[in-house]
Amino acid sequence: MSAPNRDHAPIAITMGDPSGVGAEVTVKALARCSAASRSGFVVVGDRNTLERAAEATSIDLGFHDLGTLSREGSVALVHVPVEGLPDRFGVLSPRCGEACFQYIRTAVEMAQSGAAAGIVTAPINKEALNSAGHHYDGHTGMLAALTGAKSSFMLLASERLKVIHVSTHISLKGAIDRARPERILATIRAGNDHLKRIGYEKPRIAVAGINPHCGESGLFGTEDDDYVRPGVETAKAEGIDVVGPISADTVYHRAFQGGFDLVVAQYHDQGHIPIKLVAFDTAVNVSLGLPIDRTSVDHGTAFDIAGTGKANHVNMLSALDYASRLAGRRLELEEAQ
Repeated sequence: MSAPNRDHAPIAITMGDPSGVGAEVTVKALARCSAASRSGFVVVGDRNTLERAAEATSIDLGFHDLGTLSREGSVALVHVPVEGLPDRFGVLSPRCGEACFQYIRTAVEMAQSGAAAGIVTAPINKEALNSAGHHYDGHTGMLAALTGAKSSFMLLASERLKVIHVSTHISLKGAIDRARPERILATIRAGNDHLKRIGYEKPRIAVAGINPHCGESGLFGTEDDDYVRPGVETAKAEGIDVVGPISADTVYHRAFQGGFDLVVAQYHDQGHIPIKLVAFDTAVNVSLGLPIDRTSVDHGTAFDIAGTGKANHVNMLSALDYASRLAGRRLELEEAQ
């Protein structure tokens, strides 16, 4: 993994649901980093949970309060106390949902103040979050609300396939209703801006259709002609290298083979299925449209294996690496201005 640039603030890692695998994959991933790389991160979460995760995985990884002296290789920690945590893994609990929210809010405040260069999020449980009174569809909506962003976009990034979504955690009927020219145009713009930021001079973007074969001139629906095409044409007029709509049953293969740098998916499963097929352990969830940088693992809390030492940390390593690249790139752009 590339080392974080020490000229910028540390990157905050939110621990996720205390009953899930978040603490475990965080501990395992940081243990794989060099001491120099480890010093570029700070965990926001619960000390006891992290120490139990380290014990369950037989990892000798110390934690020290952020800003205090520590032994080499120890991990900086912002301990956020939340009363009533179950103190065991694999439990669906409103108190864990409250903890998730408090960790994320703390990390967002750090990023907005400049105390953190960005955030990396471990998985949360949506049922626990909502049972605690925080009614969000997941990280993306919560982060938009906490940062005051008008809208946000989910991008799933892997080495050979990148997908950005017009909509995510809503019903399929709601997703079709949301796929309007304005939202499709905003999604194309967000993806184009992000790829330029990470080094693509002129990103090649393809927009997937909604209906089978993009509706076949109205035989299978008119949404592609009525809504998708106008959004694409407006983006083209702005100078963006974008084509579409292209039938979703072929566009991902073409992108995976190198034909496009980014695919715009119309709804959650249309984008998630191909990414999870080709890059299940390495795809990174990136939030676009926010005033802060955020990456995340692309898996859930896995209560069934939490605390057993079986959780795979490769996805967390990818998320840490992507966040480090974004932080370094942000610093380069600031210095160039």
